[in-house]
Amino acid sequence: MAEEKERKGDGKHKYSIIVPTYNERLNIALIVYLIFKHLRDVDFEIIVVDDGSPDGTQEIVKQLQHLYGEDRILLRARAKKLGLGTAYIHGLKHATGDFVVIMDADLSHHPKYLPSFIKKQLETNASIVTGTRYVKGGGVHGWNLMRKLTSRGANVLAQTLLWPGVSDLTGSFRLYKKSVLEDVISSCVSKGYVFQMEMIVRATRKGYHIEEVPITFVDRVFGTSKLGGSEIVEYLKGLGYLLLTT
Repeated sequence: MAEEKERKGDGKHKYSIIVPTYNERLNIALIVYLIFKHLRDVDFEIIVVDDGSPDGTQEIVKQLQHLYGEDRILLRARAKKLGLGTAYIHGLKHATGDFVVIMDADLSHHPKYLPSFIKKQLETNASIVTGTRYVKGGGVHGWNLMRKLTSRGANVLAQTLLWPGVSDLTGSFRLYKKSVLEDVISSCVSKGYVFQMEMIVRATRKGYHIEEVPITFVDRVFGTSKLGGSEIVEYLKGLGYLLLTT
């Protein structure tokens, strides 16, 4: 009974943490450990949406289920890679919390920031809390100059054209009220990396209250980046689409 009370914290909120994975065997156990470490007094579940990883990611997740419990670690696998946007939609269908966190599995989003997200939301009653690299206290670690310039340029371009009201459009570390995420996600058409940008732009246009928390984005330690030339082209196409439709 005491353990259950400790897990639920104030007994008011539950957080569903959606973590899409593809070939994250070397990272998933550590990210799960860190989430549990930093959310000791919070009621939460981790929903792993794996897109048929051939490296054994799902086997590691199943071992984590035995360790932490299948009620805390949910594996909701798909047969193949179907896009980041649809991974969030799939995870959302299985979320039982009244808040949803979306974050990457590659340790670029450190779980130590999750208490700050939760605190910011409770203090402001924000509909969305988003992590940002581009305010005081935020930053990037492990990127070369070209990648920094590419990311910064993409954000500046989007800021200039779309006026979204947030400093980090391409970030993917966010906390949503579940009802808000369901509303915003239903109006999005993107499926890849531009999905994050469309989500925040749609939320702004709908008038939702958005707050920011500074984070330091750390380049992945294990595995290889999935961002390539095709994603950059997709981003530019998505930017043009949002410019015309929002």
